[in-house]
Amino acid sequence: MIEEINLVIVDDKQPNRTSLKERLTFFSGVKVVFMAANGEEFLDKMAENKERVDVVLMDIDMPVLDGIKAVDSASELYPNTKFVMLTVFDDDEKIFDAIRAGAVGYLLKDESADRIVSAIQEIMVSGGAPMSPRIARKALQIMVQGKFVDGSKTDSGLSDRELEILKGLVDGLDYKAVAEKLFISPLTVRTHITKIYKKLRVNNKVQAVNMALKNRWFVF
Repeated sequence: MIEEINLVIVDDKQPNRTSLKERLTFFSGVKVVFMAANGEEFLDKMAENKERVDVVLMDIDMPVLDGIKAVDSASELYPNTKFVMLTVFDDDEKIFDAIRAGAVGYLLKDESADRIVSAIQEIMVSGGAPMSPRIARKALQIMVQGKFVDGSKTDSGLSDRELEILKGLVDGLDYKAVAEKLFISPLTVRTHITKIYKKLRVNNKVQAVNMALKNRWFVF
């Protein structure tokens, strides 16, 4: 059991960094190792840092290098460090990108210090993946819609529209039915399917469907 949790705070706004540090250091067993104003400064300080870093609270929208790109690089360099996005953003693409980059949690900045510390402890003690309620609801909607499963949205290399069309094929729909469901023309469906086959490097519908099932690109 780690007696003290070492934190790093990354946010481009100095008042935010200072306020968060002050709020978190009221809790015993929590230590802020350093703070950074953007992703590039964070990576530089991590390279120079001699102390263990357990959890990084990372903002998203920052100049020079944003939080998602910073996590994408740092998660490979520092596999024992956990990254939590602490941000004002709650849109689908930010959630996709943050999880893909290696974030284990996604909290909104209006969370209380108690909730943030509880989330950090959840990560360190039980390996949890804490999310703000609003984020959790969006993540559930995303999974129910079959847009993102186990990081496979980006692994497929397909666009959102191409995934929708492939999902129709997996559901057993023909071109016309897919077109009617998505309110597009059958010709547009055929064009997208040609692109899907090319991206997946397959030659027919059966191969494309089998690949989708094998890689669990959709929720059933």
